[in-house]
Amino acid sequence: MGINHWPEGERPREKLLQMGALALSDAELLAIFLRVGVPGRSAVDLARDLLAEFGGLRPLLEADQPAFCAVKGLGSATYAQLQATLELSRRHLASQLARGNALTSPALVRHYLTAQMRHLGHEEFAALFLDTQHRIIRFESLFRGTLDSASVYPREVARRALELGAGALILAHNHPSGVAEPSDADRRITRRLQDALGLLDIRVLDHFVVGDGEVVSFTERGWM
Repeated sequence: MGINHWPEGERPREKLLQMGALALSDAELLAIFLRVGVPGRSAVDLARDLLAEFGGLRPLLEADQPAFCAVKGLGSATYAQLQATLELSRRHLASQLARGNALTSPALVRHYLTAQMRHLGHEEFAALFLDTQHRIIRFESLFRGTLDSASVYPREVARRALELGAGALILAHNHPSGVAEPSDADRRITRRLQDALGLLDIRVLDHFVVGDGEVVSFTERGWM
């Protein structure tokens, strides 16, 4: 039976309009995005199949184009639409963060860094550059690769901070393993950056390590 024949209160789109997006399951939200199903399968049925095939919502959303488009009912147009939707979400978080003081929105900073970095299959080291009132100037990825093998150069971070006129920054990097616990190398790099930037009167306010479902703050650990 097609969704059009379901009771109105059970149709995902109508349910969202009546009760809000939080009331919907992953499959129902995905069905609204997909809009249509395949012969013999409603959009909700297809959504459930996809979640089972990929192992959940996150692996589905982070699938590369070949894996995504190889599934019956999907294709390059749907993949492009998904990527545009995800990027809109990231830009929405960025615009929210840019309007205020980063230190007054720690949860928003976490959400933003998670959206930017959790899906990466490699390790990246990045920074949120802030003005003297701790408002966001720019988020930039600075180094790529594991921190043990890919050097993080304090002079490059300092040079970029000066170019942007930053008065402070928040460091961030991801752990592709999914375990957010900082390593000894993470702590050593943070101290080096604090010392180097401190000579230029640029404060390092925090260092976040983004894992799979967890983000660790150095400041909250009492390390900064």
